[in-house]
Amino acid sequence: MAGPTTVQRGEAERADTPARPPHIEPGGRRLTGRLRLILIAAGAVLVAGAAVWVLYGSSWLRLERVTTTGTDVLTRSEVEAAAAAPVGSPLASVDTDALADRLRQKLPRIDSVDVVRSWPHGVSLRVTERKPVLLVEKGEKFIEVDAKGVRFATVDEAPPHVPVLQLSADRSPSLRRFGGDRLLREAVRVAGDLPGKVAGETRTVRVTSYDSAVLELTRGRTVMWGSSEEGAVKARVLTALMKASPKAGHFDVSAPTAPAVSKS
Repeated sequence: MAGPTTVQRGEAERADTPARPPHIEPGGRRLTGRLRLILIAAGAVLVAGAAVWVLYGSSWLRLERVTTTGTDVLTRSEVEAAAAAPVGSPLASVDTDALADRLRQKLPRIDSVDVVRSWPHGVSLRVTERKPVLLVEKGEKFIEVDAKGVRFATVDEAPPHVPVLQLSADRSPSLRRFGGDRLLREAVRVAGDLPGKVAGETRTVRVTSYDSAVLELTRGRTVMWGSSEEGAVKARVLTALMKASPKAGHFDVSAPTAPAVSKS
């Protein structure tokens, strides 16, 4: 029987050989890659443009409400009025630092404030007010002084449980050497170191010199505090003395390693 012809063998070999992909010129590959990059870049520009429009051009993310927390003496309405937040503006464009600076400038009672965007339509003002530790009499009014020595407000009535400063250093060399402001800062340090219960019962802090501060408490009691140095130690010693001698009228912690107690 005759074998396959030459033509038949050639056709069989071609059938077993895998088809080759069509030839692509190098220039065509470069063109295709460049087109892909162009399309990606165009897409990125469109996405960025849409995001900018949503943030600044649309009505979706605009400031509609301002909320305030942390107030005590101040009211929320006066804080929000002082902030003057640009209601109706794009929330992304609100300058939070400028709002905080404006609040501290207009309301010195504010010690610190955090201005936070509350997406999608709000801004929250988290206020921390200054707390008076000492009062300075000014005519019939009182100037409130905080623990940093900042005179931040003048009030008609003395707030409860805040001692009044009495500077009696007119003839003291300390006044000429350090000045009234330095003596005020020393008094503030003393007031700031007082134990909570003692601070609430202290009516006046009388300063006669740099190293002589006397506390006048309720029920006619007095405390010789001395200078503002070692304030934390003096506070602990005074607390222990008052606990041990609740009926005593005079306490001396000016030298905390050798305190003294007497009836009057």
